[in-house]
Amino acid sequence: MAEKEKLRIDKYLWAIRIFKTRTLATEACKAGRVKLNGQNIKPSYEVKVGEIYHVSKGVERKQLKVRGLLANRVDAKTAVTFYEDLTPVEETQRFKSMFHSPLLKRDRGTGRPTKKDRREIDDLLDEGTEADWETDGE
Repeated sequence: MAEKEKLRIDKYLWAIRIFKTRTLATEACKAGRVKLNGQNIKPSYEVKVGEIYHVSKGVERKQLKVRGLLANRVDAKTAVTFYEDLTPVEETQRFKSMFHSPLLKRDRGTGRPTKKDRREIDDLLDEGTEADWETDGE
């Protein structure tokens, strides 16, 4: 919880629990997934209070405003106080909705699906791709 005057962006993102390891935070910076004012920043960039960073982590996109500097990793409740999440609600809802899509489940012990069951499952998953299969064979 000790505050420092100088703090690297990769260490800050790791400390506030955006990335699981500092190495992942460093790689994200090098790959251009951490931006400040639309510009890619290096892992050694010094964090300043009040700046807004855009972080892309897989399909998730976040906008984070720095409230305070945190040099060491702390528990999640404490880490939240050192940044403000400015991500638009629509973006957050869209990301969360990906994980709440309906899943096809089979009861345990029912065995393998029959050929008919398999075709029905494929039809549900691939509604528009049947035409693509027909044109590929010609």
